[in-house]
Amino acid sequence: MAFALKQAAAQTVAAKATGRRAVVVRATKYDDELIQTANKIASKGRGILAMDESNATCGKRLESIGLENTEDNRRAYRELLVTTPGLGQYISGAIMFEETLFQSTSTGKKMTDCLTEQSIVPGIKVDKGLVPLANSNGESWCMGLDGLDKRCAEYYKAGARFAKWRSVVSIPAGPSVIALRDCAYGLARYAAIAQNAGLVPIVEPEVLLDGDHDIDRCMEVQEAIWAETFKYMADNNVMFEGILLKPAMVTPGADSKAKVPPETVASYTLKMLRRRVPPAVPGIMFLSGGQSELEATLNLNAMNQSPNPWHVSFSYARALQNSVLKVWQGKPENLQAGQEALLKRAKANSDAQQGKYNPSNESADASQRTYEKGYKY
Repeated sequence: MAFALKQAAAQTVAAKATGRRAVVVRATKYDDELIQTANKIASKGRGILAMDESNATCGKRLESIGLENTEDNRRAYRELLVTTPGLGQYISGAIMFEETLFQSTSTGKKMTDCLTEQSIVPGIKVDKGLVPLANSNGESWCMGLDGLDKRCAEYYKAGARFAKWRSVVSIPAGPSVIALRDCAYGLARYAAIAQNAGLVPIVEPEVLLDGDHDIDRCMEVQEAIWAETFKYMADNNVMFEGILLKPAMVTPGADSKAKVPPETVASYTLKMLRRRVPPAVPGIMFLSGGQSELEATLNLNAMNQSPNPWHVSFSYARALQNSVLKVWQGKPENLQAGQEALLKRAKANSDAQQGKYNPSNESADASQRTYEKGYKY
């Protein structure tokens, strides 16, 4: 890296001397660290635990098992997740909500320390949520760029080393050209700001599962949003070696009557990625997007039956936690059972990342869909 920068500087000086137009080379003090962090997260057999639900959404999860949405209950649940023994064997990164990043366990230990002790990289959700996009077809745009540089700097000091920003694309709503461009540009600006603060940006333009469209329409929209996103990231000098992607899989809409097997999902999804994603990107960390735990794992497994240009893995929330909540039920005596449920799902997806998942031991509960129309974090 140092040699390359010196060489670039020499070329720039030479260009000035000869009157030729100089090429600007991007370089920040965090470049080497960003690459190292991204590759640590994108490591064999490991993926991301997405536990960054807002307090309101986390509250809905707790209410589903009869618990009140209080800070203590949210802490107790998140403590269950981050203190699971052996989790680091299958999980390389954990995305947290701001409350959790600065929170400690019941014993006074920082949540971030619980993660790093298992070689799990702490991450942080940095967007401020979705709001209606004016003059669109009921579409949304994502807030949070104001003050993002300062917040990222504070998150880095608190121990976070990667970030997540979720924007969405709705197929039933069009999507309109303005919505696609706003989504892509916002993600690109966020990625540039995060990298300059030392945080590896997870880039997530989620194509929502909402709708009755077929898989070919989903493919068309996925290609469109990823083309826009990479165009704007290039314009903003985002270093591709220091990012991770969090795409939705290419599937029919949730209300589509056409159901496709995992092999078809894998074929379409990998074709879309090969057409749009440079091999410089270290990892593709799929979101589950409302698929059942079983669906998400089977589809990931199908995508890893042959080598890919990138690490193809998972960044699941509901598809890792659904079983955990049902087992735990907010009862201290169920803590170990809840952690075992998390390990079971984490190991299943670790196996899928390596293309060796065996679904024969799955329960009927794993087939239950977690889809919610218009899902919000």
